[in-house]
Amino acid sequence: MLEQTRRATIARLNDRLRGTGEDGWIFLSAGVAALPIATKDAVIRAVRLFAAFTSDNDPHGEHDCAVVAVEDHRIIWKIDYHPRDRSGADPDPADPATTKRVMTIMLAEEY
Repeated sequence: MLEQTRRATIARLNDRLRGTGEDGWIFLSAGVAALPIATKDAVIRAVRLFAAFTSDNDPHGEHDCAVVAVEDHRIIWKIDYHPRDRSGADPDPADPATTKRVMTIMLAEEY
């Protein structure tokens, strides 16, 4: 049960970054950044609103990565975890006080 609660906390924190951009950094790959503004807006909207998590695309229940289709593009978004103090130590993704979330939104072919 403790592990389920921990993963639910990680998923909630990841959803917060993805949905609001708060408490982390979001980067667009060069390929996404080069898309026309309307397409780029559609990509960001699709990532923000993504909610189709299943055991196939989210086996750990952490909402840390998925693939979405926008127009003719396959988009991958992925959240990585880094220590806030830049110590190089492994961060605890369930602890927002010690973990900085970094989400990258990229074209599938850039992965």
